[in-house]
Amino acid sequence: MFFGLVKEGEARRPRRKAVRTVLVVEDEPLVAFDNEHALEQAGYRIAATVDEYGHAVRVIDDGGVDLVIADVTLHGKKSGIDVARHAAAQGLPVLFVTARCPVDARSLAIGCLAKPYAPRELIAAIGVVDAVLRGVRQPRLPHGLSLFTPES
Repeated sequence: MFFGLVKEGEARRPRRKAVRTVLVVEDEPLVAFDNEHALEQAGYRIAATVDEYGHAVRVIDDGGVDLVIADVTLHGKKSGIDVARHAAAQGLPVLFVTARCPVDARSLAIGCLAKPYAPRELIAAIGVVDAVLRGVRQPRLPHGLSLFTPES
């Protein structure tokens, strides 16, 4: 599933940023804080920062989220994979941020950023995702980013 990609034969016109508002789904408080801070400094709006499935689903269902960045391990019985399934069902792109990219990540997410990563790598990864969603030329992939596109 690829979200918002330009189909072959369609005109490629640059659009304004596709990713403005991000949902941070992370169970490690310091990582969550660092992600939130880096994203805000880069000009993104944070829809919420959550550490469990139920809260993530409520934020997704409320709308207004452009991208979910999700760790796989969360508090509670459900995981970031479950969050990604819910987001994908809503047509919402997901970028996994995890030490171990799930086997089925390709069917659930637009990419996977390997932990540990620097804040600049997270921002660069979101920039790549934004370019993919807008159908424009992708910037260079930051260290640790696996992108799941038809070309990859």
